[in-house]
Amino acid sequence: MTGLFTFSKEERIRRRVDFLEIFREGKKARTAHFLVAYRLNGRPHRRLGITVGKKVGSAVVRNRLKRRIREFYRQNKELFPPGTDVVITAKEDAGSLEYRQVANELKAVLRER
Repeated sequence: MTGLFTFSKEERIRRRVDFLEIFREGKKARTAHFLVAYRLNGRPHRRLGITVGKKVGSAVVRNRLKRRIREFYRQNKELFPPGTDVVITAKEDAGSLEYRQVANELKAVLRER
């Protein structure tokens, strides 16, 4: 089993096929800066995938945003139910967000589902 504040390999969505299935079959929620797609995965653990396109900014900006989203996941796993796949896609203007703004926006959308 994974630790409470870790982000292990079994918790990551890494295959393109998995991302495409979640977008095609899953439910979606939108915020000002993110699109969140989710569906049940039939596994005992939750999984997270993050997509940040080139329109968000340079590699430095994209990687910083991905680190902020991963940190949000690590610290707020209770918002992601076990047995669920979640893909968070950043919109163009998400690169300028600070960690607190990312956390507030994602908390709001994850509590609604």
